[in-house]
Amino acid sequence: YSFGMQCLLIYSVLVSSICIYLFLLFYMFLMLKLDHAYPADELMPLTCRGRVRGLEPSRGDVDDALGKFSLTLIDTLDTLVLLNKTEEFEEAVRRVLKDVRLDNDVVVSVFETNIRVLGGLLGGHSMAVMLKGGGQHMLWYEDELLHMARDLGLRLLPAFNTSSGLPYPRINLRHGVVGPETRTGTETDTCTACAGTIILEFAALSRFTGDPVFEAHARRALDFLWEKRQRNSNLVGTTINIHSGEWVRRDSGVGAGIDSYYEYLLKAYVLLGDDQFLQRFNIHYASIMKYISQPPLLLDVHIHKPRLPARTWMDSLLAFFPGLQVLKGDIRPAIETHEMLYQVTRKHNFLPEAFTTDFQVHWAQHPLRPEFAESTYFLYKATRDPYYLDVGRTVLENLNRFARVPCGFRCYEGTCNGLLFLAEMFKYLFLLFAEDEDLPFDVEDYVFTTEAHLLPLSLSTALRSSSPPQTTPQIYELDDANFEWTCPNTRLLFPDPAYPRSLREPIRSAVDKSCPRPAPPREAGLGRAPLRAQDFMANSPEHLELLRRMGVSLIHLKDGRVQLVQHASQAVSAVAAEDGMRFMQEMMELSSQQQKEQLPPRAVQIISHPFLGRVVLTAGPAQFGMDLSKSSLGVRGFVAVVEPYSGCSELTNAEFVAGRIALLQRGQCMFAEKARHIQKAGAIGGIVIDDNEGSSSDTAPLFQMAGDGRSTDDVTLPLLFLFHKEGSILLQALKEHREVEVLLSEKARDRGKPRNEALLCFCSFLPVSSLFHSFISIVFITLSLSISFFLSCCLTFARSLSPPTDEQKPYLRGGPFLAPCQMAVSNLSSSSSFCTAVFIESTPDGLHSTALFRSSALVYRAP
Repeated sequence: YSFGMQCLLIYSVLVSSICIYLFLLFYMFLMLKLDHAYPADELMPLTCRGRVRGLEPSRGDVDDALGKFSLTLIDTLDTLVLLNKTEEFEEAVRRVLKDVRLDNDVVVSVFETNIRVLGGLLGGHSMAVMLKGGGQHMLWYEDELLHMARDLGLRLLPAFNTSSGLPYPRINLRHGVVGPETRTGTETDTCTACAGTIILEFAALSRFTGDPVFEAHARRALDFLWEKRQRNSNLVGTTINIHSGEWVRRDSGVGAGIDSYYEYLLKAYVLLGDDQFLQRFNIHYASIMKYISQPPLLLDVHIHKPRLPARTWMDSLLAFFPGLQVLKGDIRPAIETHEMLYQVTRKHNFLPEAFTTDFQVHWAQHPLRPEFAESTYFLYKATRDPYYLDVGRTVLENLNRFARVPCGFRCYEGTCNGLLFLAEMFKYLFLLFAEDEDLPFDVEDYVFTTEAHLLPLSLSTALRSSSPPQTTPQIYELDDANFEWTCPNTRLLFPDPAYPRSLREPIRSAVDKSCPRPAPPREAGLGRAPLRAQDFMANSPEHLELLRRMGVSLIHLKDGRVQLVQHASQAVSAVAAEDGMRFMQEMMELSSQQQKEQLPPRAVQIISHPFLGRVVLTAGPAQFGMDLSKSSLGVRGFVAVVEPYSGCSELTNAEFVAGRIALLQRGQCMFAEKARHIQKAGAIGGIVIDDNEGSSSDTAPLFQMAGDGRSTDDVTLPLLFLFHKEGSILLQALKEHREVEVLLSEKARDRGKPRNEALLCFCSFLPVSSLFHSFISIVFITLSLSISFFLSCCLTFARSLSPPTDEQKPYLRGGPFLAPCQMAVSNLSSSSSFCTAVFIESTPDGLHSTALFRSSALVYRAP
């Protein structure tokens, strides 16, 4: 008994230490944000600088959350109170009131702004009211945060001005959605979660302010989604047209695109006490468990054919669902799905952004999502099983081990959103390890929004919406009314403390059989090398850790390549050093084999005027996609810069890219993923430009783009690689000429030399002040054009041209064909003369003429 009490005491001290550590970690990173990034929306953890929208490279849709309103500070207000930092909370509120302005000419996501900014202001207002009621803090507070929340709510309302009541996905905070100045309002589709994750914040705003308009709009959107469900399966699709209500994407699941719609139906019932929300959730939940749930998996299906799977992989956003099942009271499937997610996390150190049904990595990104930590917290609250404390500790250890950087935590191979981490991850991990007596208030009196903001349950007795329901009341037959309308007592249902473990064991075994965990580096000389060269992935945290243990370091070279170097003395053991030597030998053999299979360089030829094929850029090939060596014509098209520039997510300018050759930047994801995104957008080819400044095909060896370790048979367009120097030439051409056409081919094509040339220079030394100056200029230009055109059709002159000097190049951008006039034009007296030069050439691409007129030290070029 004494030994048992000592163990319990040690465990309690350990949990308390983790809790204190989390507190210090959150506080430290918030202070870093205020010191290095305030009032920017985000702190960039790698550079310790603030992210200001428009000043940093775009991350695509992720940046739609940034509205120049100190997002991080607003998003973490209620967390400060949860950590009992009331004085810091009071100072943070003063900062928000002093510095934050919402009248910004910026386009933001309605969904993100609602859950983060509006939710953050309402959560902060809830905490301020509670503290003021205690009589010690915030005594000066007069609902200022609520007034700001109402201002933001009014700015979001124009987004709901659609025939369906579903909101536009984006809105301009200053101008709304109507008019060219808004730079939005043309979107036709939105995701189900985007339209269905409004009710908590908008209803709370109505209940706090007494203005029912906000709750009425949110209810109308939910009513419309409910009416548009597939009546046979009672499932909703992923993407819907906001005007017609037609489903654009008919796949249905509990992950990305739908997740928080289900969450808000159940939580709206908890917060508002409206039975209609629970009734709808129960109908959906029954269908989810019938069609989507394949314990422990949750697989997307087609809404019209719910027995038919829509895909064979799952995304990480479904990790919230076990927590929602706890709130529902369905503990068993929550334990099973959570355990499956935990075993996947253990095998890959983080939960991949997407993973297959055999638990292999499908998308190798991890943007620090908090959903798994959220479900871990709710399962611990429901079962009080210390196992979930161990799960939380594993999550925290992996974050510290693989993601920690001086100014925060970095993402892996994806578009990162640090707000998810500070606002949610920290909060759920802290609550997991905190005892009830450590908290300044009872969290059971509040509902967590999808962004983990706290809204008080007392709102259920406040002002109710004055808008009648949009749907016809219906009576649904439920299989088990007691289960559907009550929350079960898990301690009565599962009195045996070993019951959760009995559910977890089969799941653990199933995952181990489907996806065996890589063996750790040998410490006793048993087994083969833990990592084979052909399996190595430079973006895998697990592989990098194995290299470290073997004494192998990875060095990134300036030309974009990576170099492996082994120092046997740095290996964790002699056997690990031996494994490292074996790995290096395999890698050299693999490199030698790949060099034998080296593909020849390709060509990017600029063929539009005025280049006419004379500019040829050496390009590296891809080991996948269309083989240009088998095409006699190559691929010809106008180039278009993609948005986002990395091409690592769906393109926001897909309509512009369609039918063109996409121009994108290296980095942030695999080349094959970039190719798939531009191909999906309708591009006919792609050119990837190196992000390593100064790299050139003159000094670097040929670079070949490899696949992503999976089948790339689905990529059918050609993809070429340009080093930074060559890429800059193409970008400069695009900057100077609105439309640039290129040819992607195995080798440069001979565009032909000018066949018929005529060159005339007319110079006259007349005073600039002459009244006939302008008249004579026009006559000379007209005459010279006429004569030159006639001569170009009849004569062929041999040229022997010297290259233009550096001073003359700005005047000769049309090409070297103007060089014969360079002396005539440049040697004139700028104060007393003028000169007209006309050149006409006939090429295989057509007839091109250029006129050059100089007077009073000014040079005009008129093609």
